[in-house]
Amino acid sequence: MSPHTTAVPRSKGLLTPSDDEQVRIERVFPGDTAAVFVRHYWLPRWSLAAGRVLRPQVLEYPTANLVVEREGGWLYRANRGRTERTLRGSGWAFGVLLRPGVARAWTGSSLRTAPPSIALHELRVDGTAALVRAVQDAMASGEDHAAVAVVERWLARLEPPDEEARLVDAIVAAVEEDRDLRRVEDVADRFGLGVRHLQRLVTGHIGFGPKWLIQRYRLQEAAAALRSPVPPALAELAAGLGYADQAHFGREFRAVIGSPPGAYAARERAR
Repeated sequence: MSPHTTAVPRSKGLLTPSDDEQVRIERVFPGDTAAVFVRHYWLPRWSLAAGRVLRPQVLEYPTANLVVEREGGWLYRANRGRTERTLRGSGWAFGVLLRPGVARAWTGSSLRTAPPSIALHELRVDGTAALVRAVQDAMASGEDHAAVAVVERWLARLEPPDEEARLVDAIVAAVEEDRDLRRVEDVADRFGLGVRHLQRLVTGHIGFGPKWLIQRYRLQEAAAALRSPVPPALAELAAGLGYADQAHFGREFRAVIGSPPGAYAARERAR
């Protein structure tokens, strides 16, 4: 099956959504062969008026991204908090949201001790220099889908993720989809693992432990709810997400997002 494009819904991880027509993000889902490595491709292009600056903030999904830009290509591991990028002038990027578990084999070591970004030529996979050049040429020519095809052909030559990597992918998917998995012990029981084994597994493949993983999805869900036209009451939202009380939710939200949930909701309504 060939890759296919979809209209991009507002990502739960995008903390400052924009309807600006000068910024376009295309999302492309992988073909069958590449799907064992890739969750989706994301292809932003922007063309901003002189002097205009945008600073989108993202609470990233708990996995690594492979990114090619004009300056080169890098693997970015998951970030503990929110990520901000500054956009000026005109530009593009080619992003690959990898499946959890893929990046560790490519780096050759635990992501817990990996730097935030790694140049692609430093990874333990072949053909990255040619990959970067081919993607840059296609994107510079406005041929987004040709760039996707380049990456799909490159991935088809790689060894597929091993059993441990696939288990990490399943763990992350379960936490994303099942809101009853609210404690680390719940996740360990679901997969028949000891808590320490789960901790080592998730930390090694993602960079942070299962408690952080649960928090990441809860806060993405909370931010998305607070951006809705009629946001829920904070106490109701906190209880629905499994927090012991509203105060605990507020402290965690502010520590990661950077503002109290009420202020965040008000800011998004004004936006």
